Amino acid sequence: MNTTNGLVTGRVHSWDLSTGVDGPGTRFVLFVSGCPLRCLYCANPDTWRMRDGRPFTADEVMAEIDQYRPFITTAGGGVTLTGGEPLLQPAFTGTVLRRCREAGLHTALDTSGFLGARADDALLADTDLVLLDIKSFDVATYRKLTGGELAPTLGFATRLDHLGIPVWIRYVLVPGRTDDAAAIDGLGAFLAGLGNVDRVDVLPFHKLGAHKYEALGLPFPLRDTPGPGPDLVERVRRQFHAHGLRAH
Repeated sequence: MNTTNGLVTGRVHSWDLSTGVDGPGTRFVLFVSGCPLRCLYCANPDTWRMRDGRPFTADEVMAEIDQYRPFITTAGGGVTLTGGEPLLQPAFTGTVLRRCREAGLHTALDTSGFLGARADDALLADTDLVLLDIKSFDVATYRKLTGGELAPTLGFATRLDHLGIPVWIRYVLVPGRTDDAAAIDGLGAFLAGLGNVDRVDVLPFHKLGAHKYEALGLPFPLRDTPGPGPDLVERVRRQFHAHGLRAH
């Protein structure tokens, strides 16, 4: 985190308007630069390095959000911080979330939870919803998929439950990688033991970001992996349903 004229600044990749899985209603989605994980199916490799982002103060971000505020509030939406990994820049992320809450905007944090320890209670107090990406419930698979460890994410999920912060789980379904029935049942049982999980979004793996790897001169690790068929997607959703979870 840096300061410019006393204002908190961060590195930002881009922003966009979105409806669907980025939170309720129409969202102003801020893509923050930098990520400690290297997920094999990542669709945004251009957000990995913080230095590739552009510096913005929180004031400048809020000025952009204000241009869309009438539209997003009328559509029952708000602001979602994603990335990359927003918790790689906790001071900047926390400041933007606080400013949005002060402006009466619904706030959402999209995170892997891997850096959940960097989110202090003040940051989470300004977060209306957490979109928590759980890549796999199998420790070895998680490590192969991301290069990181699963335990911090599960610990963060438990902390969010204790704080009573609503959570939407995001689960990317990759054939041959994250479709193991036993691991999915394990995740379902874990989530069912929490009291704050509003829904589980089963997100079929896709290759829409493949061109970004080409532009960066990087190989796309899953270029030969097919997307899941509708039967597999429905099977996984049914598994979550069996644990009393709302799966989409």
